[in-house]
Amino acid sequence: MSRQSKDDLIEALSLEVRAAQGAVDQMDDAACRALGVNRTDGRCLDVIDREGPVAAGRLAEASGLTTAAVTAVIDRLEKAGYARRLSDPDDRRRVLVELTPLMRERAAVIWGPFAVFRDVLKRYTIEELELLRDFHRVGREYNEQRAAEVRELRFDAEG
Repeated sequence: MSRQSKDDLIEALSLEVRAAQGAVDQMDDAACRALGVNRTDGRCLDVIDREGPVAAGRLAEASGLTTAAVTAVIDRLEKAGYARRLSDPDDRRRVLVELTPLMRERAAVIWGPFAVFRDVLKRYTIEELELLRDFHRVGREYNEQRAAEVRELRFDAEG
C-alpha cells in the first residue's frame, strides 16, 4: 500500500474543502428557498442567530452590507416573521435585532438534523478537534481578508 505524498494530500484536502464549500452553498440555497428569503437575507439570519440579539450596525459589518441595505433586510425579515427589532436596554437609541420563535422553529426543521454530526465529532481526540477548529478558523480568516481585497477589484468586461 503506497502512501500519498504531502503535496498530494494537500491537493486532495484543498479539493475536499472546495467541495465542502460547494455543499454548504447548496444547503444555504435550499434553506433560503424553503424559508422564502433571498441569500442576503439568509446570510443575515445566520449572523443574527450566531450573534443575536445583534445591533443593526454590527449586522451590517458582519454581513458586508451598508446600514441602509441592512435596514431593508430587517424590514423584509420582520415582514416574513423571522426577525424583530427591539430596543437596546443599555442604549435606547440603538436597535437590536433577534430571531423570532417562528424562525427558530423553522431553523430546527432545516438544520436540526445536523445535530447528528456532533456524534461524528465525538470520535476525534481533543487534539484532533483543536486542529480542525484551528484549520477552519485560519481558512475563515483568510477568506475574510481575501474577500475585502477582492471587493476592491474591478475588471472590465473585455478582459
